[in-house]
Amino acid sequence: MAKGLWGSGRLRPSSVLAAGIAAGTLITAIHTAVGRSLPRQAAADWATYGGDAGGSHHSTLTQITRDNVRDLVAAWRFETGVGGLQTSPLVADGILYAVTPALEVVALNGADGRLLWKHAIAEGGRQPVRGLSLWREGAQRRLLVGAGPWLIALDPATGHALEGFGSGGRVDLREGLGRPAEQVPLAMTSPGVIWGDTIIVGFRTAEAKPAAPGAVRAYDVRTGKLRWTFDLLPKPGQPGSETWADGTLENAGAINSWPGMVVDQLRGIVFVPTGSAADDFYGADRKGQNLYANSLVALDARSGRHLWHYQLVHHDIWDRDLPSPPVLLTVNQGGRRIDAVAQATKQGFVFLFDRVTGKPLFPIDEMPFPASTVPGEEAWPTQPVPRLPAPFVRQRLDADMLAQRTPEAHAAVAAAFADMRSEGLFVPLSVGKPTVVFPGFDGGAEWGGQAVDPATGVLFINANDVPWTGTLAPVVKADTNGGEAVYQQNCAACHGVDRKGSPPEFPSLEGVMGRHMEGDVFGIIMGGKGRMPAFSHLDQAQLLGLVDYLRRPADGPQREMAAGQAAAGATQGYVFTGYRKFVDPDGYPAVVPPWGTLSAIDMNDGRTLWRVPLGRYPELAKPGMPDSGSENYGGPLLTKGGVLFIGATIHDRLFRAFDPRDGRVLWEAGLPYAGVATPITYSVGGRQFVVIAASGARDPAGPQGSAYVAFALPERRARPK
Repeated sequence: MAKGLWGSGRLRPSSVLAAGIAAGTLITAIHTAVGRSLPRQAAADWATYGGDAGGSHHSTLTQITRDNVRDLVAAWRFETGVGGLQTSPLVADGILYAVTPALEVVALNGADGRLLWKHAIAEGGRQPVRGLSLWREGAQRRLLVGAGPWLIALDPATGHALEGFGSGGRVDLREGLGRPAEQVPLAMTSPGVIWGDTIIVGFRTAEAKPAAPGAVRAYDVRTGKLRWTFDLLPKPGQPGSETWADGTLENAGAINSWPGMVVDQLRGIVFVPTGSAADDFYGADRKGQNLYANSLVALDARSGRHLWHYQLVHHDIWDRDLPSPPVLLTVNQGGRRIDAVAQATKQGFVFLFDRVTGKPLFPIDEMPFPASTVPGEEAWPTQPVPRLPAPFVRQRLDADMLAQRTPEAHAAVAAAFADMRSEGLFVPLSVGKPTVVFPGFDGGAEWGGQAVDPATGVLFINANDVPWTGTLAPVVKADTNGGEAVYQQNCAACHGVDRKGSPPEFPSLEGVMGRHMEGDVFGIIMGGKGRMPAFSHLDQAQLLGLVDYLRRPADGPQREMAAGQAAAGATQGYVFTGYRKFVDPDGYPAVVPPWGTLSAIDMNDGRTLWRVPLGRYPELAKPGMPDSGSENYGGPLLTKGGVLFIGATIHDRLFRAFDPRDGRVLWEAGLPYAGVATPITYSVGGRQFVVIAASGARDPAGPQGSAYVAFALPERRARPK
């Protein structure tokens, strides 16, 4: 048995078997406990994030087909203002529920996009909201929204807060984690999953200490009362704590579930993907395998009891969070139909498990990888690698793969590459020498998730296929420059030790105090914005020191400590110097295309059925030249009508429909901004609509704004006779 399935082998499979999760027994028990039929979603609705509780991204609607999709036209558009927009909306009974970049929840008429009501969320911060949750039982309704640290319940009919939920219609998710609420940096960016009359949630937190301790929690949808908690960051003495070095758990953080979850409604099993422990790139103070970091964890949705887990990265020092919700599907192996769960990763693997037992359905090998050369670090000697399916992206950058776009571009990237370390997956970062991370820190797979055909078990996944680099540096002396130490501990990982960032994802902070009002800078630091989490744990002295440091010229003197010497008051001996895309002098990826792909994988036998480039740079497109592919964010949507829809591409701002049988483009239409979200489909008045959120935030050179854009067949074609 592979080590990854039961962590280090210390958590025995007998604990799962003893849980009594034989399918028939458990289904009977759950129906008895719930005491009513499980909820059904009307085919006309899109009332659950991901399309259904299993996250299939699939719709049974058939009005739009491979034969008529070319006739789609823009049906309506709802502008939502400047800012990042990543929300996949919900639709129930003809009403579309969505969120704006300003954290306003809106209800729109699904037929024409007309605004029905708007609810502005107070103190919600500036974090992205990727989706909502809707609970329905008989005539009762609850629209549940995560915004910053709040879980909020609204009346879907009016948008008013439901006062009987928590305190004044909201629950403070910072409470109950064993630390003062004002010192817990977290935000709920992905929606919770509904099981029975509970909502089960995770959260996003800081990626450096002090980060919130990861936990999964279930709340009563009517009252907001806490039902149960499962500690993803084990407490001393709990199962999993033995995978941490003695004394390291007390100050550990993160291992949070930020991308969202899925739930097997019949069996009552919730599947939880987790992120890495803090700090992301240097783990000398958290030696060990570090459960339940980077794991797929199966819990009893009724009680939060642990059923099984599989760790997909041991002792993560590469920021290899599980990037998206898993997806439930049924596969055929050896003539048996097996209910399964698939989890994609940033490093380009798809892992497939029996969803009841956690047994891998394709062999997984624990493969050896290099040791770390950084003082104090102890990389785990092996990592799990599935034999099938084959990786859906490239995983090692060699010299013969460097960009050939122009002779000048090739010469520049070849010169840079000569000073890098590039040995494939799971190579520990070095001090002072860039290490190639391929696929990059954003994947591979990313938060948009995957679509699956429930009839065939074929999985559709889009991916980034560009290299990034990472480097470590000694931290500065905190006793001589407190503001600089706070910056390096909390900000350098994204904005770089030189404050230059990696635009547009990680903006430069050079001269930031001259571009923004001081009060706005304080607000962003404490509340977060976009990809940046809140740093509410900073005390007043640290906050003032940080802002004072940002006022100083970025090219001022940098005081570095000697290698291996810990800074006074610092928790880490080394700091990540910043996310860096490996690009040519013109800003294009330093590797030959494709730079983004869309793939179809048969999960029954692990075969890749097809793979095509996804996206293009318009200025590089030439007659007869194939698309280069581009970075893409947001997932696909599959319909029973035989159409695979996806936006996601940043630079061309196109929305596409593919033939799921062979990856052929059937239709494409321009969007006002990039469609960096997962589309949905629904039917109102006999007309099928496809809606996608679009935003200009990831492409500062393009049009700025955001909107929900709907497409449909022309009315005379759509309406039945």
